[in-house]
Amino acid sequence: MKLPKIKILDEKHKILRQKSQDVTFPVSEEDRKLAEDTIKYLEMSQDEEIAKKYNLRAGMGMAFVQLGKLKRIFVIANERDDHTFEEYVIINPKIISRSEELIYVGEGEGCLSVNRPVEGIVPRSARVTVSYYDYEGNKKTIRVREDLAVAFQHEIDHLDGILFTDKIDPKDPYKNANKMREI
Repeated sequence: MKLPKIKILDEKHKILRQKSQDVTFPVSEEDRKLAEDTIKYLEMSQDEEIAKKYNLRAGMGMAFVQLGKLKRIFVIANERDDHTFEEYVIINPKIISRSEELIYVGEGEGCLSVNRPVEGIVPRSARVTVSYYDYEGNKKTIRVREDLAVAFQHEIDHLDGILFTDKIDPKDPYKNANKMREI
């Protein structure tokens, strides 16, 4: 299997601080191909052998802005216990509800655009309901929890020009950890 050619922008790139624009339908063939290539890249990055061969950091999600396109699209490749993947292509997402319960990723959140170690925790809702569209412009709703909820919130932040590092208190990186559940 050949690694798709995608270029992931580093956090220093100014476009990552811009708000992405809504997508019109139907989605272009070019954007569909980029979404599919990105999902394949993410799946390959989560395979230890392939990751080692190509020197990849494992990633679960990617927003189009990280690829230099200011479009409100993100993809997620979530590996299941049986090593198959749940694949999501989320277009023009909006969080329509969120749980009061807050969680954080114990080992810390990561990002394929942030190529440095980052200390601290990122407060996230344990569950979120998101409305979005498919390639044809059909409206959908999904409720996600735990790791998937973190990934959805992380990618939606990208579409709004926000990096996970912005959500860590620089003076107290583990602030309020006792008020949240670690996952």
